[in-house]
Amino acid sequence: MRRTVFNEDHEAFRETIRAFIAAEVVPYYDQWRAAGAVPRDFYKKLGELGIFGIEVPEEYGGAGQRTYKYQAVISEECARAGVGFGGSSVHTALCLPYLLTYGTEEQKRRWLPPFVSGDMMTAIAMTEPGTGSDLAGMRTTARLSDDGTHYVLNGAKTFITGGVQADRVLVCARTSPVTPEDRRGGISLLVVDTSSEGYAVGRKLEKLGLQASDTAELSFTDVKVPVEDLLGEEGKAFGYLTHNLPQERLGIAFTAYAQSAAALEFAKAYVRERTVFGQPVAAFQNTKFVLADCKADVDAMQAVVDRALEAHDAGELTAADAASAKLFTTERAAVVIDKCLQLHGGYGYMMEYPIARLYADTRVSRIYGGTSEVMRSIIAKSMGL
Repeated sequence: MRRTVFNEDHEAFRETIRAFIAAEVVPYYDQWRAAGAVPRDFYKKLGELGIFGIEVPEEYGGAGQRTYKYQAVISEECARAGVGFGGSSVHTALCLPYLLTYGTEEQKRRWLPPFVSGDMMTAIAMTEPGTGSDLAGMRTTARLSDDGTHYVLNGAKTFITGGVQADRVLVCARTSPVTPEDRRGGISLLVVDTSSEGYAVGRKLEKLGLQASDTAELSFTDVKVPVEDLLGEEGKAFGYLTHNLPQERLGIAFTAYAQSAAALEFAKAYVRERTVFGQPVAAFQNTKFVLADCKADVDAMQAVVDRALEAHDAGELTAADAASAKLFTTERAAVVIDKCLQLHGGYGYMMEYPIARLYADTRVSRIYGGTSEVMRSIIAKSMGL
């Protein structure tokens, strides 16, 4: 079926990204995986390529394209090559919407130009040890100083993608105590300078997958954050987080689809080349049937994410829509990629093969951005259940 979600501009961008990945990522990716992070200067290269400025208004140095489709193309091309861009997806897909939507004019002029160039990398710190998906249960606090010039930040965060290399971190903290009537109130967003005294990066966490993306524990001990670095209104951050979740979940859904499509291509190529009992693995009926099932799943996933992309660009992607897309694609991706790995036999278990990396990388998609169980609760609520 003819795909209509991307136009000529998107396809031209795809060719640029594909060439960049071949030249600047694939030759070095095993080194990055071993190091647990991409080199810091790689982000400058992404900035020079214009990746970080696609959705940033022109007056701040960006291209002013208010669409998620270019990010979707990047997801497809990274999956196709079996690589990733480190923590850059958090920088653009998660952090940027908060800066654009809730930043003051002064903050945008201060932060967006270095954001676009890659001189200022960002991360977002929500999750805390022991809270998981229960953001309202966070214990990190930010107390306003007596003279009203700064907040004093104390607490800890975990599972922070890009946290090791970030220059600014959007930290969710309680600026007023939780109340029985409103557990979600009193949470604020502070854009914290990581060079601040009392800010510390703890362990760089060793993950099952996404090994070229740094993930860290962070701690804050009496960190002074100027009031000028409060993002949005004090106490309103929970609503901000909820507002951005559909895009975050769309991104996860699209990546799950892209990884499944890539796994299918890797499996097709392998079974044509691999010979067993004197004939290609592709010649066996079981192989054909397994890959046919995978193709049907990938086609269905593509239809879901393409429709979600169009809805998002039109401002019509609801929380329930995004939850449904994420639930379906991430759950089916697990099945498709597992089947494709199985067709590789023992080589599918070797990390030198991209199918093994996809298998490990996709597992977290059913956890972050809200677990599959949380997605089911959101969908059920939207059904009046």
